[in-house]
Amino acid sequence: MNEDSLARIAAALDRISPPPLAAPDFDAAPAFVWHVEPDRLEPVHQIARVDLDLLIGVDRSRDTLLANTRQFAKGLSANNALLWGARGMGKSSLVKAVHGAVQADCPALKLVELQREDLPSVGRLLAHLREAPAHRFILFCDDLSFSHDDQHYKSLKAVLDGGIEGRPDNVVLYATSNRRHLMPRDMIENERSTAISPSEAVEEKVSLSDRFGLWLGFHPCSQDEYLSMIDGYCTAYGVQTEAATLRAEAIEWQATRGARSGRVAWQFFVDLAGRSGVRLEQAGPADP
Repeated sequence: MNEDSLARIAAALDRISPPPLAAPDFDAAPAFVWHVEPDRLEPVHQIARVDLDLLIGVDRSRDTLLANTRQFAKGLSANNALLWGARGMGKSSLVKAVHGAVQADCPALKLVELQREDLPSVGRLLAHLREAPAHRFILFCDDLSFSHDDQHYKSLKAVLDGGIEGRPDNVVLYATSNRRHLMPRDMIENERSTAISPSEAVEEKVSLSDRFGLWLGFHPCSQDEYLSMIDGYCTAYGVQTEAATLRAEAIEWQATRGARSGRVAWQFFVDLAGRSGVRLEQAGPADP
């Protein structure tokens, strides 16, 4: 057998059974993104986030998540958190902003983003994070939801319940979703109506949300909150506009969108800043 044949066989074996993930330098970045095929933790040196003070109208959720994160960063007990509710109201922005606020005092606190489609690999990810006890990890899963035939939710239990080993002490899960129960109501009702034992048929999936210690709800904002968000952006970025004109333009903008939210407020401000000649260097709220 020649060298080319041996090289092809070796390459095929590597694809079938790739080498184990090398331990990343967790001190090299404040955040990481988990990828598979091959498994790797890719560092993120600059996180797209806003300051915590710019998130208006979510005071209770902000204070609760901030306190929970500070406890966790100090090595104390903390809950997994599900941030659920209206689109564009700052769910993922709050997670990133809270991480930034706490990490300023606790640099060992890292944010690790896990995509929903990569949930089946979460056991391997937890094994790597468990081996870095000097660091604390917020495992962040954005826009989490499941359909009635989606089996990925079973993988999520490895994070929430931990199996035999238990969830690593240095890992906590923060997830965002537009649904409180992580699956559409019509699918829950469909399974209930077609099952031999209706209550048992959906209990496992519906109770998944119950495994989060914190439920933080996000609801559509009022007009005053919407305008306060825009005022906060104007102050933070030094955009000056006559108050009556700003109010009229902001209300007209949300009327054309048919909705009020943190995202709509930011989109109006982006337009306003551009018209005012102000360059924006920092990304604003962008939730699902």
